[in-house]
Amino acid sequence: MSARRPGFPARLDSAAPAALPARAGKAATAASASVPPARSPVAQPARTPATLEPVRGLGLDSAAVRARMVQRLAAQGIRDEAVLAAMAQVERHRFVDTGLAAQAYEDTSLPIGFAQTISKPSVVARMLALLREGEIRPLGRVLEIGTGCGYQAAVLSQIAREVYSVERIRGLYERAQANLRPLRLANVHLILGDGMLGFAQGAPYSAIISAAGAGALPQAWIEQLAVGGRLVAPEVTAQGTQALVVIDKRPQGLVRTVLEAVHFVPLKSGLA
Repeated sequence: MSARRPGFPARLDSAAPAALPARAGKAATAASASVPPARSPVAQPARTPATLEPVRGLGLDSAAVRARMVQRLAAQGIRDEAVLAAMAQVERHRFVDTGLAAQAYEDTSLPIGFAQTISKPSVVARMLALLREGEIRPLGRVLEIGTGCGYQAAVLSQIAREVYSVERIRGLYERAQANLRPLRLANVHLILGDGMLGFAQGAPYSAIISAAGAGALPQAWIEQLAVGGRLVAPEVTAQGTQALVVIDKRPQGLVRTVLEAVHFVPLKSGLA
């Protein structure tokens, strides 16, 4: 299949992250995808986002609603100001069905179809804060496994130079395209492909984040992670539950840290 880059030619209205040095190189082979080989990005000026139709009668387009959500996140222990600012910037209600929009800023996961969910705001903020605790900061090129409805990719766009997001379910891939297109995010690239393979064309990544839990983290992710980079993902434990795992790739080898229990959809291979 010929590769194409989606047309998201501008950012949200926050300032672009500071430019980082160009990556060291790229892998020779690529996963099945709908974007071309990665290239060094050109700095983009901040632009005014396209005008979006508000969800009428709910007042969810108000920044005050998101500010209250951010206050709750801070009270729960999220201290990273860049992550909190990104969560305040992206309107979560635009990524869920209209019937669920009133619950968009509650700390709850919500169904998005295809037996998948949008993660709780606290989980998204926690994982992104963990990414930014790594050695590479601010984030350069990030690989997201499991685009879902596109919400986390939109938040990532505010704290990373470039985001490659892989989704295996065509219906969700198309839904994320529709959700993200009005936001005109030049640094977000959506890929229809098998997330277990990562996306070699964009490697190496300063950070990798997964929205699905695996029994063992795929070797492809480790290989595509830059030295000094960090991987944050749920992993199935020996007891059959899931725990949040952080992998730091250092010159001396991998450092693995197991954190709190979590609950994500299972990681699967292939396209659907």
